[in-house]
Amino acid sequence: MLLERPGTVVPTPDEAELAAKASRLLSRRAKTATLRIRLDDGEELILPMAAAKLLTHLLTEMSQGNAVTLIPLHAELTTRQAADYLNVSRPHVVKLLEDKKIAYHKVGTHRRINFSDLETFKRTHEIARRQALDELTAEAQRSEMGY
Repeated sequence: MLLERPGTVVPTPDEAELAAKASRLLSRRAKTATLRIRLDDGEELILPMAAAKLLTHLLTEMSQGNAVTLIPLHAELTTRQAADYLNVSRPHVVKLLEDKKIAYHKVGTHRRINFSDLETFKRTHEIARRQALDELTAEAQRSEMGY
Protein backbone atom coordinates (compact mmCIF):
# COMPACT_ATOMS: atom_id res chain seq x y z
CA MET A 1 0.00 0.00 0.00
CA LEU A 2 1.34 3.47 -0.85
CA LEU A 3 0.48 4.71 2.65
CA GLU A 4 3.02 2.21 3.95
CA ARG A 5 5.85 3.64 1.82
CA PRO A 6 8.60 5.24 3.88
CA GLY A 7 8.17 8.98 3.83
CA THR A 8 4.38 8.99 3.43
CA VAL A 9 2.91 11.85 5.41
CA VAL A 10 -0.66 11.84 6.67
CA PRO A 11 -1.31 15.31 8.08
CA THR A 12 -3.07 15.88 11.37
CA PRO A 13 -5.91 18.44 11.36
CA ASP A 14 -3.52 21.04 12.88
CA GLU A 15 -0.90 20.32 10.19
CA ALA A 16 -3.57 20.56 7.49
CA GLU A 17 -4.54 24.00 8.77
CA LEU A 18 -0.91 25.18 8.81
CA ALA A 19 -0.42 23.73 5.32
CA ALA A 20 -3.48 25.63 4.06
CA LYS A 21 -2.09 28.94 5.30
CA ALA A 22 1.37 28.22 3.90
CA SER A 23 0.08 27.05 0.51
CA ARG A 24 -2.04 30.20 0.07
CA LEU A 25 0.93 32.40 0.87
CA LEU A 26 3.31 30.44 -1.35
CA SER A 27 0.93 30.19 -4.29
CA ARG A 28 0.77 33.98 -4.49
CA ARG A 29 4.54 34.40 -4.38
CA ALA A 30 6.24 31.25 -5.68
CA LYS A 31 5.61 32.12 -9.33
CA THR A 32 7.25 35.54 -9.20
CA ALA A 33 9.63 35.65 -6.26
CA THR A 34 12.63 33.66 -5.14
CA LEU A 35 11.70 31.46 -2.22
CA ARG A 36 14.06 31.92 0.71
CA ILE A 37 13.87 29.92 3.90
CA ARG A 38 15.58 31.20 7.02
CA LEU A 39 16.73 28.43 9.33
CA ASP A 40 16.81 28.67 13.12
CA ASP A 41 20.57 29.27 13.09
CA GLY A 42 20.12 32.26 10.76
CA GLU A 43 21.36 30.49 7.63
CA GLU A 44 19.24 31.13 4.56
CA LEU A 45 18.26 28.63 1.87
CA ILE A 46 17.24 29.69 -1.61
CA LEU A 47 14.99 27.14 -3.31
CA PRO A 48 14.87 26.60 -7.06
CA MET A 49 11.59 27.68 -8.71
CA ALA A 50 10.69 24.01 -9.40
CA ALA A 51 11.07 23.16 -5.70
CA ALA A 52 8.86 26.11 -4.75
CA LYS A 53 6.14 24.88 -7.13
CA LEU A 54 6.43 21.34 -5.77
CA LEU A 55 6.28 22.62 -2.19
CA THR A 56 3.14 24.62 -3.02
CA HIS A 57 1.49 21.51 -4.49
CA LEU A 58 2.56 19.40 -1.50
CA LEU A 59 1.13 21.91 0.97
CA THR A 60 -2.13 22.16 -1.00
CA GLU A 61 -2.60 18.39 -0.83
CA MET A 62 -1.77 18.35 2.89
CA SER A 63 -4.22 21.21 3.52
CA GLN A 64 -6.98 18.97 2.15
CA GLY A 65 -5.98 16.23 4.59
CA ASN A 66 -4.55 14.02 1.82
CA ALA A 67 -1.69 11.63 2.50
CA VAL A 68 1.38 12.66 0.52
CA THR A 69 4.20 10.52 -0.84
CA LEU A 70 6.91 11.58 -3.24
CA ILE A 71 7.61 8.86 -5.78
CA PRO A 72 10.60 9.31 -8.08
CA LEU A 73 9.76 8.73 -11.74
CA HIS A 74 12.36 5.96 -11.86
CA ALA A 75 10.81 4.11 -8.89
CA GLU A 76 9.68 0.53 -9.39
CA LEU A 77 6.36 -0.54 -7.90
CA THR A 78 4.91 -3.94 -7.10
CA THR A 79 1.56 -4.91 -8.57
CA ARG A 80 -0.03 -4.18 -5.15
CA GLN A 81 1.45 -0.67 -5.06
CA ALA A 82 0.37 -0.05 -8.67
CA ALA A 83 -3.15 -1.23 -7.82
CA ASP A 84 -3.28 1.11 -4.83
CA TYR A 85 -2.06 4.01 -6.98
CA LEU A 86 -4.67 3.33 -9.69
CA ASN A 87 -7.35 2.54 -7.08
CA VAL A 88 -8.09 -0.84 -8.69
CA SER A 89 -7.61 -4.46 -7.66
CA ARG A 90 -4.25 -6.21 -7.96
CA PRO A 91 -5.73 -8.87 -10.31
CA HIS A 92 -6.91 -6.05 -12.59
CA VAL A 93 -3.38 -4.63 -12.70
CA VAL A 94 -1.99 -8.09 -13.51
CA LYS A 95 -4.49 -8.35 -16.39
CA LEU A 96 -3.42 -4.91 -17.67
CA LEU A 97 0.20 -6.08 -17.56
CA GLU A 98 -0.55 -9.36 -19.32
CA ASP A 99 -2.55 -7.48 -21.98
CA LYS A 100 0.53 -5.26 -22.46
CA LYS A 101 -1.40 -2.11 -21.56
CA ILE A 102 1.26 -1.22 -18.98
CA ALA A 103 4.94 -1.96 -19.49
CA TYR A 104 6.66 -4.03 -16.81
CA HIS A 105 9.61 -6.30 -16.22
CA LYS A 106 10.26 -9.23 -13.94
CA VAL A 107 12.66 -9.49 -11.05
CA GLY A 108 12.82 -13.24 -10.57
CA THR A 109 9.16 -14.23 -10.59
CA HIS A 110 7.89 -10.84 -9.41
CA ARG A 111 6.50 -8.17 -11.72
CA ARG A 112 7.84 -4.64 -11.34
CA ILE A 113 6.32 -1.54 -12.92
CA ASN A 114 8.24 1.68 -13.48
CA PHE A 115 6.28 4.54 -11.93
CA SER A 116 6.75 6.60 -15.10
CA ASP A 117 5.06 3.83 -17.16
CA LEU A 118 2.22 3.63 -14.64
CA GLU A 119 1.76 7.40 -14.71
CA THR A 120 1.72 7.37 -18.55
CA PHE A 121 -0.97 4.67 -18.50
CA LYS A 122 -3.03 6.60 -15.95
CA ARG A 123 -2.80 9.86 -17.90
CA THR A 124 -3.69 8.15 -21.22
CA HIS A 125 -6.57 6.25 -19.59
CA GLU A 126 -7.90 9.47 -18.04
CA ILE A 127 -7.85 11.27 -21.41
CA ALA A 128 -9.72 8.38 -23.07
CA ARG A 129 -12.24 8.31 -20.21
CA ARG A 130 -12.92 12.03 -20.53
CA GLN A 131 -13.32 11.77 -24.31
CA ALA A 132 -15.82 8.92 -23.90
CA LEU A 133 -17.75 10.92 -21.32
CA ASP A 134 -17.77 13.98 -23.60
CA GLU A 135 -19.10 11.82 -26.47
CA LEU A 136 -21.84 10.38 -24.26
CA THR A 137 -22.81 13.85 -23.10
CA ALA A 138 -22.92 15.15 -26.69
CA GLU A 139 -25.06 12.16 -27.76
CA ALA A 140 -27.46 12.76 -24.85
CA GLN A 141 -27.79 16.41 -25.87
CA ARG A 142 -28.38 15.48 -29.52
CA SER A 143 -31.07 13.05 -28.38
CA GLU A 144 -32.61 15.78 -26.22
CA MET A 145 -32.46 13.61 -23.12
CA GLY A 146 -32.50 16.67 -20.88
CA TYR A 147 -28.82 16.67 -19.95
